[in-house]
Amino acid sequence: MEHTPLRAYLVDDEALAIDRLKRLLARFPEIEIIGSTTDAAVALESLKKDLPDVLFLDIQMPVMNGFELLSRLEEHPFVIFTTAYDEYALKAFEVNSIDYLMKPIEVEHLERALKKLGRLRPVAKPEWQQDPDLVTILNQLALTLRNPQAGYPSRVVSRVGERISFLDLETVTHFVAKEKLTYAVVKGHPHCIDQTITELEQRLNPAQFIRIHRAVLLNVDWIHEVNSWFAGKVVVSLKDAPHTELTVARDRVRYLKSQLGI
Repeated sequence: MEHTPLRAYLVDDEALAIDRLKRLLARFPEIEIIGSTTDAAVALESLKKDLPDVLFLDIQMPVMNGFELLSRLEEHPFVIFTTAYDEYALKAFEVNSIDYLMKPIEVEHLERALKKLGRLRPVAKPEWQQDPDLVTILNQLALTLRNPQAGYPSRVVSRVGERISFLDLETVTHFVAKEKLTYAVVKGHPHCIDQTITELEQRLNPAQFIRIHRAVLLNVDWIHEVNSWFAGKVVVSLKDAPHTELTVARDRVRYLKSQLGI
């Protein structure tokens, strides 16, 4: 027996992301797109008037993020979150058993999400959406999104012999591992750090520090240019005085570009 297509509404502050999702969804006849917008306020009014079966919702949006939008709805459709920020996914989503699609969305991942949705006809809300404290959960997640650096250190300690100094992380362009030691680089000068690159990656704000090589953790705020060279090689140049150039490992290129939205 054929089912009536599921009515879908798309919300993303980037028009290109909506266009891409529309193209991907066009491959699935079980989905009918009834509307889309790049404005969360417009989405809120539309959803109040005509609730779809499924909402594809970007999380990180200006003015009103995805969690805030949902918290203002009295009724909720089935939600498939889309995000380029997997640090939120790891911290907040898994705690609340929330499913999501990482951007840029791949067709096989979308297909898997839609198959799961198709098994739930009539569309049943996932467990997290059935929680009686849903609004509280949404507000907590929204706060996490508004304060992504909450709980992350703002300084790192450098030790040389008996001398201990504190480095503001905003001044650190990158961390680099050399000869079994780790260094924080500030103004082109290395400072020895008593932590491994892996330990730093786990402790620091992943929205700010991205691992681009097994031996390099990069502060994205210091990126000046991202250059693609022959044979797929990608090099990042920094805004520091030496104009430091760092090579991005092949298996890290895609992740870096997705985090930078390029």
